[in-house]
Amino acid sequence: MPELPDVTVYVEHLTRTVVGHAPEAVRVHNVFVLRSVDPPLEAFAGRTITGVERLGKRLLFAFEGDLWLVVHLMIAGRLRWRPPGRAIGGKLAMASFTFAHGTLTLTEAGSKRRASLHAVRGREALAAFDRGGVEPLACSVSAFAEVLRRENHTVKRSLTDPRLISGIGNAYSDEILHAARLSPMTLTSRLSDADIERLHAAMQATLLAWTDRLRAVHGPAFPETVTAFPEGMAVHGRFGQPCPACGAPVQRIRYADNETNYCARCQTGGRILADRALSRLLTDDFPRTLEALAD
Repeated sequence: MPELPDVTVYVEHLTRTVVGHAPEAVRVHNVFVLRSVDPPLEAFAGRTITGVERLGKRLLFAFEGDLWLVVHLMIAGRLRWRPPGRAIGGKLAMASFTFAHGTLTLTEAGSKRRASLHAVRGREALAAFDRGGVEPLACSVSAFAEVLRRENHTVKRSLTDPRLISGIGNAYSDEILHAARLSPMTLTSRLSDADIERLHAAMQATLLAWTDRLRAVHGPAFPETVTAFPEGMAVHGRFGQPCPACGAPVQRIRYADNETNYCARCQTGGRILADRALSRLLTDDFPRTLEALAD
């Protein structure tokens, strides 16, 4: 799922590409993507786009007349830009915006239709899409501490909860926790002031560094390779590969469709965290330390 760095880069490219232009046509290619009907999509055709913003992991398109389109890419949704005459069709196309200088298409891979498009009137209507989390790059250490201590959860869950912190998901939370040298399963009630200061610094440094890295990767070209596993991550998506900091094999905790990746040596004092499925299968044979894993 595109997270804060990815969405920020999308906003920057969209601002250069479509702001100041009016789509000649707005089309829905798959009815499942459209989640509202007032105002109708036809109302956006011919209206100039006046700005593009980020709200959490959502993209907000502002049109003249105070109309807004809210796009949530979810896991497999992506935006594609093509020059005139080369619009994307087929099953991947969910919606498209045709301009004189090209076509912007919302695509979604796979069979699960999770990406969404909402049309609303007035900025005040955007409040319905705000989950309430603090902005990670704008919040102070004290505000961050207050949010983390509001509820007692694992620090991994708190980082990815949009009601607490805005724009962070599975991928960058792994990277942030690795940079902070914290276990993903640490309860927020057990975080010391020093832990929170270190986590806050790691969060901001990681998000800023990855935003800059993605800018460099895409350059002036419209982002076409947005992925949950970008090259160069320390632990996310690197199960079994060596940690770049210490060389120990990256570990994982699997649950539902997701997994958490971490370095046992850097983050948990060498202790391997229980994977529900694997630890139940192996019971007493489950390796609980890096030393046991190596035996």
